Amino acid sequence: MLLEPKPDNSCFVCGGANSRGMHLTFEQDDEAKRIRGSFRLLNAYQGGAGFIHGGIIATLLDEVMAKVNRFASDHAVTAKLNIEYLRPVPVEADLVVEGWELERNGRDRFRQGEIRNASGTVLARGRGHFVEIGRERFQESIRSANAAPADADHGKF
Repeated sequence: MLLEPKPDNSCFVCGGANSRGMHLTFEQDDEAKRIRGSFRLLNAYQGGAGFIHGGIIATLLDEVMAKVNRFASDHAVTAKLNIEYLRPVPVEADLVVEGWELERNGRDRFRQGEIRNASGTVLARGRGHFVEIGRERFQESIRSANAAPADADHGKF
């Protein structure tokens, strides 16, 4: 199933409503329980000349691991994110981003993600610890963030 940018979603990575966003499409593989994205990132996302910025790499890995929530209809948020930058990730190159679940323990979700080049070489790897916050609390967090003044602390759930 394709997960295309939704016009009313402001997510920087996958939303369609963010004019500065990446507007990326992902694929949900129900059989393998994996989320994948295949795309090329433009020069706008580079850090060092010709290479994707490390923060963008972390963002992509966080996004693909968070989308694994879809398999269990979880509402889990990132609690910890660890990134291994194994090789430079070039701009304007065909890339595959993939995420999957490693383990579930109570409210804790442990996930892994990778960014690979067209030949399958792993360029970056991430491990994430996500915490289930429940649908009601998730929705309340969204309402609070939308209603809060610009200088409010949005990091608390």
